[in-house]
Amino acid sequence: MRSFVPHTAQDRADMLEAIGHGEDWLFSTVPEAVKLKRPLDLPEGKSELEVTRLFEALAAQNAPNMPCFRGAGAYRHFIPASVPFIMQKSEFLTAYTPYQPEMSQGMLQAIFEYQSMICELTGMDASNASVYDGATAAAEAMLIARDAKRSKKLLVSAAMHPDTLSVMRTYANSLGLELVNIPVQNGATDLDELKKALTGAAGVFIQQPNYFGCIEDIEAAANIVHEAGALLCVSQNPISLGLLKRPGDIGTDIAVGDGQPLGLPLSFGGPYVGFMAVKAKHIRNLPGRIVGETVDDTGTRAFVLTLQAREQHIRREKASSNICSNQALCALAASAYLALMGPQGLADAANQCVSKAHYLYERLTAIKGFKAAYSAEFFNEFVLLSDEDEEAINSRVRKAGIMGGHVLSRSVPGMRGILYCATEMNTKDEIDRLAEVLEARA
Repeated sequence: MRSFVPHTAQDRADMLEAIGHGEDWLFSTVPEAVKLKRPLDLPEGKSELEVTRLFEALAAQNAPNMPCFRGAGAYRHFIPASVPFIMQKSEFLTAYTPYQPEMSQGMLQAIFEYQSMICELTGMDASNASVYDGATAAAEAMLIARDAKRSKKLLVSAAMHPDTLSVMRTYANSLGLELVNIPVQNGATDLDELKKALTGAAGVFIQQPNYFGCIEDIEAAANIVHEAGALLCVSQNPISLGLLKRPGDIGTDIAVGDGQPLGLPLSFGGPYVGFMAVKAKHIRNLPGRIVGETVDDTGTRAFVLTLQAREQHIRREKASSNICSNQALCALAASAYLALMGPQGLADAANQCVSKAHYLYERLTAIKGFKAAYSAEFFNEFVLLSDEDEEAINSRVRKAGIMGGHVLSRSVPGMRGILYCATEMNTKDEIDRLAEVLEARA
């Protein structure tokens, strides 16, 4: 087991005797103000067998085949069997970070292919080797806008994911950036309010589709933003690009997002991967690693880390970011998924998401007491209002063996509604079953 500790109590006593100090001395540098002065309220230790049985019992409570109608930023999609097979190959699994590029050609090529696919997917000119997750990518994009426009004022749509907004605010607080919220009108960013707030702004951040599932008018937003001399950053659901126009084709300067839908399971919240791509003129402000293609002294194709803008490679004060790194293994999964699906496969998955989400919408809005919160077009998620308590609805659905939608008040205080989601994984029978449960009120 990873937590196995080989040292016995006698071993530890012998080591303390050898250094001539007691156990308390090891903690003598800890300030008194932060020392814990009470025993921890923890149960007695257990044997390896007891711990194994405990976790097996906890795991047995999971219901992996439970019909799921929840998205809100993490989505259940079909993952071809080849994706985990490729990820688990030892030559990839053990090469997280290629510190010696000349000795890591396989991993560098995998990252290069990932970058190429992200550029093709988003319509952008350059991609980095990935970042931690979609929220980190959006926060790092703030620094690109700040540096490009020499302004600390940034506008952010209130329809972005609350977790992304939280990370962006954390960055902003530390860096002295001014984040201005743009309100929502009928589920989408209010472009009239956006226009009013643009004076002196370096960049604008919009999610597509947004947190409420609505499809934003990115092209119109881009025209407004560029007329004011600012940059537009779009946080995109990558599966939606099987149907929607690529951000790079409709005026986006920076495209970011969470790559979890691209071959990564839900995994109780991670690890995921953030993608980040820019137009060519911003490539030198792109944080993290970028893998480039070249040839060696024999003319053979080779790969190298290039434009390294991270503090471990250059002087800290010159780094474009001092926190971001790449999620090489998760990026590999995204590459394998995109290669296996291809353009047609991605379009098929996106079409199924739209078709099933709209069928779910029709079934649920036909139930007495349920109505749509917005009339805007949506991709695979939508918000419903009900005259019944939202937590009670989900509790009833859970008792029927179904995972219902996301209660919005949990993530947006004071907001009403349940955010429902459907992907290609949901069957017609599952949707009909959910509708039947909601119709049969207690």
